[in-house]
Amino acid sequence: MTEAATGRPRAGLFVTCLVDVVRPSVGFAAAKLIEAAGCEVYVPPMQTCCGQPAYNSGDRADTAAIARQTIEAFKDCDYVVAPSGSCSGMLKSHYPRLFTDDPAMLAKAEAFSAKVHELVSFLTDVRGMTAIDPALQSTSPVRVTYHDSCSGLRELGIKSQPRQLLTSIKGLELVE
Repeated sequence: MTEAATGRPRAGLFVTCLVDVVRPSVGFAAAKLIEAAGCEVYVPPMQTCCGQPAYNSGDRADTAAIARQTIEAFKDCDYVVAPSGSCSGMLKSHYPRLFTDDPAMLAKAEAFSAKVHELVSFLTDVRGMTAIDPALQSTSPVRVTYHDSCSGLRELGIKSQPRQLLTSIKGLELVE
């Protein structure tokens, strides 16, 4: 681990395109949760898209360029955490596939991939969080449902983790 100067692990927050443009509040909430899990949050200034749109359309050259930039941006992080199943799946599962003909870059992509986690899986599976800190909770009762992300469920095996954290929130009723 490359623990930060704080003595806590450094978690790089991969702020997805949609979070950046449509819902910045998700990025701020993710940062609070990562800090509550005992990590220093680092947001690299040179982030871009994960490359999934280019990858899905067959543009491997541009996707590889995006992957190189992303891998470099997070090189000093112990973890890379994304509040998105599809982006996490891209970073974790597909980046290494881009470099099968480049052994040096493949090694970097595999090392990077090993550090990548979807946010809720990171909180529960890696950091051992079993409940959301009451200080981070809303005081208003609310009724919610949860929809499994296709990428999170199929590529990353994320199913019980979100439900575990949601049911820990006082005043929240989970309906499925």
